[in-house]
Amino acid sequence: MIPVTPISADRPSELAQDISERLTTAIREHLLSAFAPDNTKSLRAFSAPEVADLLGVSGQFLRKAHAEGTLPEPADIRAGRRYYTAQDLLNARRVLETTSRKKGRYMPGRRDGDRLQVWQLMNFKGGSSKSTTTIHLAHYFALRGYRVLAIDLDPQGSLTSMCGISPEIEFEGLTVYDAIRYDDPMPFSEVIKDTYFPGLSLAPSRLMLSEFETESAVHSAPDQPFFTRIRAALEQIEGDYDIVLMDSPPQLGFLTISGMAAATSLIVPLTPSMLDVSSTAQFMELVGAYMGVIEDAGATLHYDNFRFLITRDEPTDVPSQQLTSFMRALFQDRVMSATALKSTAISDATMLKQSIYEVVRSDMTRATYDRAKQSMDAVGHEIETMIQRAWGRS
Repeated sequence: MIPVTPISADRPSELAQDISERLTTAIREHLLSAFAPDNTKSLRAFSAPEVADLLGVSGQFLRKAHAEGTLPEPADIRAGRRYYTAQDLLNARRVLETTSRKKGRYMPGRRDGDRLQVWQLMNFKGGSSKSTTTIHLAHYFALRGYRVLAIDLDPQGSLTSMCGISPEIEFEGLTVYDAIRYDDPMPFSEVIKDTYFPGLSLAPSRLMLSEFETESAVHSAPDQPFFTRIRAALEQIEGDYDIVLMDSPPQLGFLTISGMAAATSLIVPLTPSMLDVSSTAQFMELVGAYMGVIEDAGATLHYDNFRFLITRDEPTDVPSQQLTSFMRALFQDRVMSATALKSTAISDATMLKQSIYEVVRSDMTRATYDRAKQSMDAVGHEIETMIQRAWGRS
């Protein structure tokens, strides 16, 4: 039971501790109830029209592939309608890729010589939708046949939670911290966990990761600088993935900077308000200064892409649209064309620790769902185009 006695304490430290314990207990009970009995998430089935759209084929093509035996029938058929698991979708991609005349049409990931794409989302302004954008990109790319690794660099563990592991409920196992710590780090492959979402793996986080900040201030040295820790961990699993997405904490500390040194592209999510634009200006000033420091220390930084992404976009809000236009005029193509809409569909999904891709369309107002999904599809597609261009394809 959640305690209902009045909160009182003689000292502020005791009050804070009491509040923490009550919140932890309440959250734990809520999560255990929401995900009971095995505390795991599962992914919904996808309809035949959704699968055809994801594969980039017509419904007729999909039906013909089943009729000819090219693709096996999914196990879930209701009233004559086919429903596919995400694994069914991935299997279909693999089969169709072997018969396609155009290489990479169904499995568009890396080829020999392609560099691992490591994208970091960062901003030290809370509420800029870093975690929300990261999970949507992770699901977008996994559904399109890429091998995706999500790395949660935020000790609060929001991305970890979205991937089906609740940091609020202590889980047994390794985290990012164990792979980048200075004292006897673990192989990164032992840290990474498969998720309930086929094609998506996770390097999870929890509060212990904050120790990296403290330890780096003490242990970082010329022979083992802090900014090489994440890059070195990624080198161990470089051949296993096409895309790595890193969600950074809302601060420009050792974790964020170490991620910057490992990234091949950067995205700065930005909400169109004057407060956030001003905060981002300060953030970019610090980013530039720290980049110069680690470059002087021997790091080689090269980014295929460095973009701003407008998040929580409200097309009918005049002041926010004026700020968006201001940013586009100032930075031109550094501001992505696609924007992430402020949407009740996305907010409702996030409250349930889901992305818009996990939600069943009929469970929401369809027009609201369609606008939200189209927005996130556009963001994913624009980044996918940049990735393909980095690989010499477009």
